[in-house]
Amino acid sequence: MTLAANVMHFARVLRGAGLPIGTDKVLDAVRVLPEAGIASRRDWHATLSTLFLTRHEQQVAFDEVFARFWRDPALEERMRAALLPKVEGRAPKSASAGRVAEAMSAAAAPTRRPDATPDTEVDATLTFSAEEHLRHVDFDKMTRAEWDAARKLVEHLHLPVPEVRTRRYVQSARGRSIDLPATLRAMARSGGEIARIPRRKARTRPAPLVILCDVSGSMHRYTRMFLHFAHAISRERQRVSTFVFGTRLTNVTRQLRGRDVDEALSRVSGSASDWAGGTRIATSLHAFNRDWARRLLAQNACVVLVTDGLERDESGTLGREMARLSRAAHRLVWLNPLLRFEGFEPRATGIAAMLPHADAFLPMHNLATLSDLARELA
Repeated sequence: MTLAANVMHFARVLRGAGLPIGTDKVLDAVRVLPEAGIASRRDWHATLSTLFLTRHEQQVAFDEVFARFWRDPALEERMRAALLPKVEGRAPKSASAGRVAEAMSAAAAPTRRPDATPDTEVDATLTFSAEEHLRHVDFDKMTRAEWDAARKLVEHLHLPVPEVRTRRYVQSARGRSIDLPATLRAMARSGGEIARIPRRKARTRPAPLVILCDVSGSMHRYTRMFLHFAHAISRERQRVSTFVFGTRLTNVTRQLRGRDVDEALSRVSGSASDWAGGTRIATSLHAFNRDWARRLLAQNACVVLVTDGLERDESGTLGREMARLSRAAHRLVWLNPLLRFEGFEPRATGIAAMLPHADAFLPMHNLATLSDLARELA
């Protein structure tokens, strides 16, 4: 019973730190640990990391949680040890240190009695703006409170999609051409006299927007925040089509048009069975070009592609599909969270094949980059 309670609590802390730990993995750990051996700390670490981790980038957060959670050798007293103040060591802080600290504090925080007097706190922070701070925090490093605050800010962002000229005309006092039908109608009403000459101008409307989001394991946290942005765009504009892809392409335009953003994203994740899984960019782009490009990319449509481009293009199909997409779209904007790293170079095979066909190559890892996207499309 003690083993199961410790593993369950450890998995709960990992979930709070952003790692997708399901109940099936917890049950597997409870069954496997007695067989693998629990005599040493090294055995615990090797077994749990093998069962819980699915990607290499999760190793840093896992090691941080493991070091903090199993610091006290008396496992039965883990909750009491978590309440004690910890002395920071000399180890460098990891990128997920904020989420790990929040998950540990949330797990160890005592519950307040219903009749307890609430604490009174005075906010004296007058030297900086919390909103400005959030603009530059990486989505993958945000704590839960920062994530919720960023979601509210994203809902108020606007995307000025450029207006395109149509073949139809509307009356305008300052139009460049004469509205002949309106002029003839005015003459008929005035007995053949030309009382005034109506003028007209070309009618404009927002260009169609197509969003292609990568929901693979390395992208799902960035894509989830961008889908909040896409939900706000879909509510205020027409002709916005949204697709997600991992190992296959899924049209989530209808699911994303709900009024409540949480319910909409829940329907999106339910529709995409490959959420947080593998990635096949070439296959997904081929499916879009074959089934959707002709009907959605007419009338000067803009395409926003959100992916890290980490795919091996051994057959060369990725470059061909990217070139076909670029030819069909009026403007192709590629958002890549890997651009957040200084000294980034497109050496990966997939990125090198896709980059020549993008009209704009921009980062997408915080709120400031979403604002840059709005200026780029404007």
